[in-house]
Amino acid sequence: MTIASPSTRRKRLQEASLSEAPMMLLRSIRGFGNSRSLVWLACVPLALFGLGVFNLAAHAAELPELTPAFLANNMFLLICAALVIFMNAGFAMVEAGMCRQKNAVNILAKNLIVFALAVTAYWFIGYKIMYNASWVIPGWFKFGGLFFDPTVTPEMVTDGKLVPSVDFLFQAAFAGTAATIVSGLVAERIKFGEFVIFSLVLVGVLYPISGSWQWNVGEGWLNKMGFIDFAGSTVVHSFGAWAGLIGAMLLGPRIGKFVGGKPQAIPGHNLAIATLGCLILWLGWYGFNPGSWLSMAPEVPYIAVTTTLGAAGGGIAATLVSQFTGGKPDLTMTINGILAGLVGVTAGCDGFSMPAAWVVGFIAGVIVVFSVAFIDGLKIDDPVGAFSVHGTCGIWATLAVGLFNTDKGLLTGHGFSQLGIQIVGVVAFAVFAIVSSWIVWSIIGALFGGIRVTEQEEVEGLDIGEHGMEAYPDFAATAK
Repeated sequence: MTIASPSTRRKRLQEASLSEAPMMLLRSIRGFGNSRSLVWLACVPLALFGLGVFNLAAHAAELPELTPAFLANNMFLLICAALVIFMNAGFAMVEAGMCRQKNAVNILAKNLIVFALAVTAYWFIGYKIMYNASWVIPGWFKFGGLFFDPTVTPEMVTDGKLVPSVDFLFQAAFAGTAATIVSGLVAERIKFGEFVIFSLVLVGVLYPISGSWQWNVGEGWLNKMGFIDFAGSTVVHSFGAWAGLIGAMLLGPRIGKFVGGKPQAIPGHNLAIATLGCLILWLGWYGFNPGSWLSMAPEVPYIAVTTTLGAAGGGIAATLVSQFTGGKPDLTMTINGILAGLVGVTAGCDGFSMPAAWVVGFIAGVIVVFSVAFIDGLKIDDPVGAFSVHGTCGIWATLAVGLFNTDKGLLTGHGFSQLGIQIVGVVAFAVFAIVSSWIVWSIIGALFGGIRVTEQEEVEGLDIGEHGMEAYPDFAATAK
């Protein structure tokens, strides 16, 4: 076989026609000598074209000099968005730590992919449905195309307003939280692919529809009514919890959870990770609640303090109740108590006095312990207590606004009116979440032969059955 010398190759390139030269040059580069590489290369112009089309609107008009208010508000919300996104690590660690090691990879994979799915679905259609579309049914449902317009206008700069991109990022982080709550309720027995599909529908369609009722200011029917849910105890937490509860009911309990009609404890494999996850969530909540003010204002540090007091009250209460009911303080209840306190103040953290915030969080910590036992009594398997934390305490948080809000609460001398409005909101979100989630879960199950893994896969562990790998391969497999 004759091998061409470098000089021969150069000569051939020089002698090539104008149409032949580009292909000869590409083939001379390592990696571009086969047809598959050339196919991928051909996709580059298409990708660049698509990127250009969707970024045409991003070319801002001539902008004035950036004002301090504009910079402060947008930087503040960007940091808060990052904190809320970081909460995904907390959710993953709490869920993985409180479940068995044979399912750790599956849980971590779900929590990672769910945020990627949430951002994609919310960017594609969800954000537009929730905020920037036209009403199809006024106050109830809106639609008007895909994506959102990221254009920065001079008015945004001069008025110190948020740019669309940073607002989208913050709202997408909230949307991801709703889907992550579902993961905890269906842990250790759901098919990975079916969970992925449900998450896409939840974040792309269901959550934006109900969210627009309250957070589309001045237009959503609940917002017009005067319903208060400052940072999403019902809009985000209860909605995700109801959606997950329906999934848990359709899945049925894990093997061995109920024996002779009585619930059996299935201990988590790593409470150190779960504790760290709780602290990460606590930290992330300083993006969740203060960020919901949507600007860097004097109210922000106050909201951070009421958030802290709620978490503290919840952790103390759950620890005490577990001590009294079980004889010893239960770390898992302390974790859930802190999270319950955080959820408890989320709806009204801007309108609670500091003592009221602590009391609301304390009551949430008491409620969460009894709620876990109540859910077990219904023979619904909630591996990490997600419904009790986000659903039960989300309801309590929303009702607490009608009791403790400084300007409108019953216990602060302002009558029953606000409490009645809060009840309407709680019921509306619950009914919509239950009905829509049941429909979506049922359709997915019918299309894909059920949403639960096989008995063998469940016994062996979803890490092997769904992912073909183990979280701790250097340790001997257990029968848990």
